[in-house]
Amino acid sequence: MMDWNQLLCAHRLGAERGDAGSPSSGRSQFHKDHDRIVFCSPFRRMGRKTQVHPMTENDHVHTRLTHSIEVACVGRSLGVLIGEKLAGELPPGISPYDLGAIVQAACLAHDIGNPPFGHAGEYAIRDWFRRDGHAYLMQNLTAEERRDLTTYEGNAQGFRIITQLENHRFEGGLRLTFATIGTTLKYPWTSEHAGGKGKFSCYQSEKAILATVATELGLPQLAPGKWARHPLSYLMEAADDICYAILDLEDGIEIGMLAYELVEPILLKICGGDRDLLALEVAAAPSVRRKISLLRGKAIDRCVQDVAQTFINQYQRLMEGSYQGDLLNDCPIGMRHGINEAKQLARDRIFNERRKIEIEVGSFTCLDILLDAFCNAAYQLKVAPQMPFRMKRVLDLMEYNAPRREWEMYDTYRRVLDFIGGMTDNYATYLAQQVGGMGR
Repeated sequence: MMDWNQLLCAHRLGAERGDAGSPSSGRSQFHKDHDRIVFCSPFRRMGRKTQVHPMTENDHVHTRLTHSIEVACVGRSLGVLIGEKLAGELPPGISPYDLGAIVQAACLAHDIGNPPFGHAGEYAIRDWFRRDGHAYLMQNLTAEERRDLTTYEGNAQGFRIITQLENHRFEGGLRLTFATIGTTLKYPWTSEHAGGKGKFSCYQSEKAILATVATELGLPQLAPGKWARHPLSYLMEAADDICYAILDLEDGIEIGMLAYELVEPILLKICGGDRDLLALEVAAAPSVRRKISLLRGKAIDRCVQDVAQTFINQYQRLMEGSYQGDLLNDCPIGMRHGINEAKQLARDRIFNERRKIEIEVGSFTCLDILLDAFCNAAYQLKVAPQMPFRMKRVLDLMEYNAPRREWEMYDTYRRVLDFIGGMTDNYATYLAQQVGGMGR
């Protein structure tokens, strides 16, 4: 069994044990985690990164930033509810609001590693490294290192950002508490355990950090390079699933892909309770936006209550590290079916919308140009006796991210992907035009 005394460890990665900060700040260590994430540059850049609809001109449609903030609100509610239900088991000095702050902070960071153009960007990077014509770039890498590149994963990049790249660069990153770092880890294993879906949360470059986090938190090791998840990470995952299932439909209505009449019965099913009474209340709302807002609030509240109860129902397995799957799949049937219908409708009618596909295809070209330029320049830095002038100027664009000749090839490519993966949609598009000779 995992132990809450370890799972809620407030020590910070990369900091001295006694470095707890000012006790008069009015914030717990976990609230400080929240603030460190909010004030870091990658979090701010999510405001110009795709959630579902790339490069949209509608200001009401979600970006990665607004999505993450909403997920954090739901996560906080879940954490507080679970804290209240487990009040007798929590360590002295830990309140339900501390659990809320941990889950909230993890939710804020859950998408911080996503590249430009969302999941299309992930596929574009993976595909580029998988091409036969690029095999020579990776000839001196280990099998594990090659797999990291050909299975580029936003979750693993997010772990690298918060533990390595930001603030205290390569000395603990944001220096978050181990409890918050553990809660961000949806897949606490390396790429050899990624499975068919290619999901993992740690590159080879952060493998030692993952082991340290797991040891501090007392996470059971399931295999070399693989640990059981922190119980609170299931709340972070559920908050994300709830938000995108419901809010993708709201965005679909906002930009004209879906009719409100198609979405209303699904949201009513998720809400549960007296549907006739709720339908009357919705009918009285003066606009579609107000109707959706009312239904969204009630649907999310129902989901939060059901997920919290499911967490308690599965508590033994969660604490043993033997729980498999996600909490939403074990929730009551009505809400679960409503969420699944919402996701299916989004897959059928939103994800395959023509303009979205057009922009995603274009994003592959954009990232191809950037990867061609920067990965080839990085390779030439390592193998060429003298750098071609253009290649040198390409690396100059990376500024402090630029690799050095003496570095290992894997570390060099990691820095290139730190640079490209951190770009917003807008900047990636602009720089591809400039580097590709199409800019003015």
